[in-house]
Amino acid sequence: MGRSRTNSGLAEDLLIELDRDAGVPLHRQIEASIRAGIRAGRLRSGASLPPTRTLAADLGVSRGVVVESYQQLVAEGYLVSRSGGYTQVAASMPPSAAAGSASGSGAGSAAQPAAGSAGFRVDFGYGRTDVSQFPRAAWLRSVRTVLTTTPNDRFAYLDGRGVPELHAALCDYLDRVRGTSCIPANMVICNGYGQGISLLIQVLVQRGVRRIALEDPSSNDDARVLAGAAGLEVVGIPVGQDGVQVDALHRADADAVVLTPSHQWPTGGVLSAAARAEVIRWAERRGAIVIEDDYDAEYRYDRSPVGAMQGLAPDHVVYCGTASKTLAPGLRLGWLVVPSHLVTDVAEAKVLADRGSPVIDQLTFADFLARGEFDRHLRRMRPVYRRRRDALLAALRTHLPDLEPGGVAAGQHVVAWLPPDLDEAAVVEAAARHGLRIHGVGPYRIAGTGPGGLIFGYAILGESAIAEGVALLATAIREIRGR
Repeated sequence: MGRSRTNSGLAEDLLIELDRDAGVPLHRQIEASIRAGIRAGRLRSGASLPPTRTLAADLGVSRGVVVESYQQLVAEGYLVSRSGGYTQVAASMPPSAAAGSASGSGAGSAAQPAAGSAGFRVDFGYGRTDVSQFPRAAWLRSVRTVLTTTPNDRFAYLDGRGVPELHAALCDYLDRVRGTSCIPANMVICNGYGQGISLLIQVLVQRGVRRIALEDPSSNDDARVLAGAAGLEVVGIPVGQDGVQVDALHRADADAVVLTPSHQWPTGGVLSAAARAEVIRWAERRGAIVIEDDYDAEYRYDRSPVGAMQGLAPDHVVYCGTASKTLAPGLRLGWLVVPSHLVTDVAEAKVLADRGSPVIDQLTFADFLARGEFDRHLRRMRPVYRRRRDALLAALRTHLPDLEPGGVAAGQHVVAWLPPDLDEAAVVEAAARHGLRIHGVGPYRIAGTGPGGLIFGYAILGESAIAEGVALLATAIREIRGR
């Protein structure tokens, strides 16, 4: 049999030997053989693996067995899935593989492992999207269109708001999908949420804001650090089952508040219509600003869409969105829909920061949106993440039924509340000893008090890795309870 240049790996080249009497699942044996070949350097970066049907036929197993093996190794970062169905050895290995480690064959963490994840069999790190699913072919078509059709003047210096094509495309999308009231002239393109919140805090300080409120617990490390550095007083607003407690916001004497109303991070609560109306009345009475971080609202599974708050009060709400959870954080594409009276100041702050975001990236995303590719990508990814979420919930029901999952209807993470007999920090520490990396809710509390909980990020893990991770956690909890 000859080798093709595009997909040259033959089944026999992988040196896979299956022992059907070993009591080890066949997909685990395939994973271990390929993993060992990569670690030993026998399968080098960029090498193509056989199609799943070819390998399954050569090994005498069902295609599903090979698919599961490949998916797991993609989740661990050993393989990458390419457009057209090709699977290749990743260009950069997980830390343990790069170091030549030959120990263990458990699941790893991600296609791009997070810092500090080396040594863990499973990593439930949150806030990561599956970048192996990035729609490269569709993005490349948009890049080619931009490079061949864009007028020359678009490549010169622009104002701080960004390119008009992206303003128009994003406004069309956000009004249609997120229920915003978006005016292209009020949009500022930025390098992700981190830069966006930095620009807003600068402008608010210049406008005389002295106190900013954040949800408690909250993932807004950027806002907390930047606000403190700018001299703002930070106050935490407790979060209940349905999002931020509005009565506490009234008592906070704040001039601005940062909210995640469509899917509160990390609890997953959705701010009710009545609470949203009350927050807006608060902002109108105080002349305050609501900063709406709409970080993952496109991923919903068991509920109807929840519109953005900005659509209810565009003069008092700044809408923040990014491509980090929907496409890839490495794009560094973010956007702010800013009230009219703040647009000039935010755009000037953006110019001072970096003279504007890269034009080709903006134009490419504009074309990608206009072609409908963004919608198609989201439709393709929702069932992928839903299957992973379902695998997590099923594993929790099986192994840890006394943990109470929350925020399961949307997003890329689940928070599970611990029963009173379990200490959050002790569970996190015990899990680490068993090879599981997981975060507790506690470090994200501003006041430092509240029930214990664990944050399960599932977006980049295969279903078998999710099941293994929950089993490891159950073992760690049994160890704690047995003391």
